[in-house]
Amino acid sequence: MSVSPKLPRGFDHVETWVFDLDNTLYPHHVGLWRQVDDKIRGYVANFLGVTKEQAFEIQKDYYKRYGTSMRGLMVEHNMQPDEYLEIVHQIDHSPIEPNPALGAALEKLPGRKLILTNGTKKHADAVVERLQLHGHFEDVFDIVAMELEPKPAEASYGRFLKAHNVAPQRAAMFEDLARNLEVPHALGMTTVLVVPPVAREQTGETGRQDWERAGYDAAHVDHITDDLAGFLGRVVMS
Repeated sequence: MSVSPKLPRGFDHVETWVFDLDNTLYPHHVGLWRQVDDKIRGYVANFLGVTKEQAFEIQKDYYKRYGTSMRGLMVEHNMQPDEYLEIVHQIDHSPIEPNPALGAALEKLPGRKLILTNGTKKHADAVVERLQLHGHFEDVFDIVAMELEPKPAEASYGRFLKAHNVAPQRAAMFEDLARNLEVPHALGMTTVLVVPPVAREQTGETGRQDWERAGYDAAHVDHITDDLAGFLGRVVMS
């Protein structure tokens, strides 16, 4: 007996729109996260006294297991995060260009717009400024507000929902990592996975690891897009 696939959740009921920041509000190929990645690698190497090659392995292992490399350093090595957060976000934001199409799409979305990021508010503000999206978002809920417990930890989503009085059953979440959508979907949110264009993924241009590309067909992913502005425009028109 064949079983019909479950229909993805829609957007007619959505009154709060929640967006991840890095590689979601701007595309992977901008390369901003590669700068952060390199800063993290350098910090891990200096903090642990290891080579850059060893730091890369540790960094990626902690990122996969703990949600961020920072959390891994805190748990495994009792690192205090203040210096880390300041150093790894000291990057050049100029590769990000204004995105008027995204701004127009956000403007037309009915309801509240919020950013939920494992980065810092300072970094998020710089990204939003470069995209010229200031004024569209009510607030940024960052890693500090999460009490340094990053997505995909369930507790962090709970803190976010409580802080902003968000009803998950009337919200949508946009993310570039499928695993970060599992908890939102379980809470009742409509979920959207924002991915790089297929051609960039196939050539390895995005530099993402296999596990980061996993989950495209997961049950907790309602929609997938490689064009956030276009997708939001279609949502408004539907």
